[in-house]
Amino acid sequence: MTELQRELFSMSDSGYRDFHARLMPNIDKARIIGIRTPVLRKFAAEFSKDSRAAKFVAELPHEYYEENNLHAFLIEKIKDFDRALFETERFLPYVDNWATCDMFMPKAFAKNKDKIAEKALEWINSPRPYTVRYGIGILMKLFLDEDFKPEYMDKVSRVRSDEYYVNMMIAWYFATALAKQYDCAAECIENLRLDTWVHNKAIQKAVESRRISEDTKRYLKTLKR
Repeated sequence: MTELQRELFSMSDSGYRDFHARLMPNIDKARIIGIRTPVLRKFAAEFSKDSRAAKFVAELPHEYYEENNLHAFLIEKIKDFDRALFETERFLPYVDNWATCDMFMPKAFAKNKDKIAEKALEWINSPRPYTVRYGIGILMKLFLDEDFKPEYMDKVSRVRSDEYYVNMMIAWYFATALAKQYDCAAECIENLRLDTWVHNKAIQKAVESRRISEDTKRYLKTLKR
């Protein structure tokens, strides 16, 4: 075990490990240390100043789930857009679960929206499911408010996958869009532009949302397939 791995294991919580393992059935439990995310984020902030950090980021793949999360948190701290993008693209092929995929986004991306939108549209066409999920996540987090463009939603609506975690992200995207860009999202739902499972899951998640009115929820329920 490396020195860094010993440090990570010193922060483990067995109860949390058992709980978190159940949320990621596709990950071998032996690869999960069991570190709570706020604890790991705090460690990442300190470790980013350590001379070992650059070497750690240069070394892929990692052995443990938390090592991947640490890697993701270190990428988040990169202020230069081009470097943050380079490291993200180098890391994405090694992302193998929804949690790592969803928990990181460099601040530099939000400051360079035109460039990252172009990349997100590339990523959603990837053969790698978690790269697709990450791209849709970027479009959901950064482009459903003032920077929304209908063509972004159109691209997401055209994604077809047999992967559960990709389809869940599409449904999440549309449930969020129903709260933020209702007219455009409702048109996609009404015109049956999504796979049946994704269509119904998006409606389910929207109905569970506190950001959508009761009248709208009642209408959405009538659109279930």
